Amino acid sequence: MKIKHSLTLIAVVLSLNVFAQDGAIIQRKRDKIKALKVAFITNELALTPDESAKFWPLYNAFEEKQQEIKKLKLRRYFKHIDADSFDKLSDKEASALLEQTESYEEDLYLAKKKFVTSLKSVLSPIKILKLKRAEEDFSRKLLQQYRDKKLGN
Repeated sequence: MKIKHSLTLIAVVLSLNVFAQDGAIIQRKRDKIKALKVAFITNELALTPDESAKFWPLYNAFEEKQQEIKKLKLRRYFKHIDADSFDKLSDKEASALLEQTESYEEDLYLAKKKFVTSLKSVLSPIKILKLKRAEEDFSRKLLQQYRDKKLGN
């Protein structure tokens, strides 16, 4: 019996170690992508050192707020819905879920609006427009690299 418990304990410890390693790998990949994004945006916007010092804290705060809203939205959405349950929702439940979704979309819009307003004291209007394009270009390039890697394997 002790051997059985010991083997179970070892299996649990090993699986936790694997999950921790996977988490560390994922975090390193996220950090690498973040660094690439910072370099890409800094280059595309041709930020001066003074602009960078003022811009990045605002950008990072906005990114955190945006991620927080998206996580809440997805968590609420997936909490109530699995792949087969859309057809099982009542109209009242569907309306409530739709209202929550619209509320999160509005929160995202307001956060973006506040972010752009705060950027106006740091960057020129042209650089703010270039930021949107740079974010889209970076996402497109990242997705293309991912596709290329998947197709190459």
